Amino acid sequence: MRLWPRNLAGQMALLIALALFVAQAITFALQLRERRQFALAQVAGQAATRFADAVERGGRPQDVAGRERGRVWPARANPIPAAAPREPAVAASLRDTLSELGVQAVRVETGLAPMRADSPLLRRGPPGRRRFLLAHADELTLAIERPGGGWLVQRTPWVQRDQGLAWRLAAQTGILFVVILLPVLWAVRRLSRPLRDLTRAAEGFGRGEARPVAVRGPHDVAMLIGAYNALATRVTEMLDEKDRMLGAIGHDLRTPLAALRVRIESVEDDTDRARMADTVDEMNRTLDDILSLARLGRPSEPPTEVDLAALVDAVVEDFRDLGRDVAFAEADRLTLRLRPALMRRAVRNLLENAVKYGSEVAVSIEATPRAVAVVVADRGPGIPADRLGDVFDPFTRLETSRNRDTGGIGLGLALTRAIVREAGGDVALANRDGGGLSATITLPR
Repeated sequence: MRLWPRNLAGQMALLIALALFVAQAITFALQLRERRQFALAQVAGQAATRFADAVERGGRPQDVAGRERGRVWPARANPIPAAAPREPAVAASLRDTLSELGVQAVRVETGLAPMRADSPLLRRGPPGRRRFLLAHADELTLAIERPGGGWLVQRTPWVQRDQGLAWRLAAQTGILFVVILLPVLWAVRRLSRPLRDLTRAAEGFGRGEARPVAVRGPHDVAMLIGAYNALATRVTEMLDEKDRMLGAIGHDLRTPLAALRVRIESVEDDTDRARMADTVDEMNRTLDDILSLARLGRPSEPPTEVDLAALVDAVVEDFRDLGRDVAFAEADRLTLRLRPALMRRAVRNLLENAVKYGSEVAVSIEATPRAVAVVVADRGPGIPADRLGDVFDPFTRLETSRNRDTGGIGLGLALTRAIVREAGGDVALANRDGGGLSATITLPR
């Protein structure tokens, strides 16, 4: 499962949400710390004041009603059980406050006990307050030992957990998310939508589908889109001029080649005539390869739904008709969106290399859920491992096995790779165990 979104709006929303969460967590921790310090100061201050009043009165016992209201009463010994949970922070704060009030205490003890329904601390105050203390508070007993002997004791509620604070912080966080995230999402979508249109237009331009992008969005983004539209227009005009120039070059070169081909027929020597004809045919093939490679970025053939298995089978049959021994492993129907003429030429180039430089040529199609591979394998000299990538460069020939005597000027593989990559795939070469070469065209499904 992808946790990090790919689009700009999702990334911005997630980052802002994480930042708000961290900020609220820090705020929550600070507020808890502040409330605890406030509770310590409040409990210690009130308790110290009552202890000071009792000391001024000589520590005389108060009536029962006063004791039930949480006032101070004397005791002969420490009334807090040894096993009772302590609150050292309250004890330290109470000691400091007593010292500030001039009250001397030998020892300061604290002890916690669960709040009981019959506790004297619940006999006053509104019903809501009593229910809250019974549910969320403990009974804190404070005792100080006087220098002359004896103890002074009082009880007070001690709230250690405040669920209301957590709910208030959660509500505050929700409000922040709504108030901040919604405008940010709107602004990011306003920014990302024209950028997404620009990305699609740029991808389409690489496939020969030039179209202008609507100029919208913030000022900087609108300027970027306008600059892209102007650049695309200039590039399109340059490509159009290149196509016209290539067409003129092709026409100007084919005309004298055709005239030369006619003149060759008047040569009496059959061997010379055949060699001249082969030379002219080679020049025509070279011209076709050069023009095809130059025009590949702007193909005139639209993509269509093609049965790749039938297309490869037809190319193999063409070679069989020429007397070439090519094996083909039958494959199920595989429908892909391709430019059929260009893909046919790419497969034909690989087969021409295989039958020209090797033997036992075999063609197979391997399909996976995500891709389809067309494999052309042969038994031949292969290619040195350090030159497998070089042969895709235009006009590159390996003199040891791919020389001019066997035909070609080094454009077949370059043209094949350009065709396959324009279709969204790639082509790779690999030497086979036992000798030979394996050329694989991989296309996405």
